Amino acid sequence: MAVPKKRTSMSKKRIHKNIWKRKGWRAALKAFALAKSLSTGNSKSFFVRQLNNQTLE
Repeated sequence: MAVPKKRTSMSKKRIHKNIWKRKGWRAALKAFALAKSLSTGNSKSFFVRQLNNQTLE
């Protein structure tokens, strides 16, 4: 028979929530750093194929 779990304390809930938020913050920071390095052309680990900008007339 299914038994309900014990209630999680407020402090544990807050700790778990902060860890979850911190993971998202780190991922966003890494993504922003990668985008910044790609836009400036200083990326050493990510290769972008350059396309020739030609106007079709």
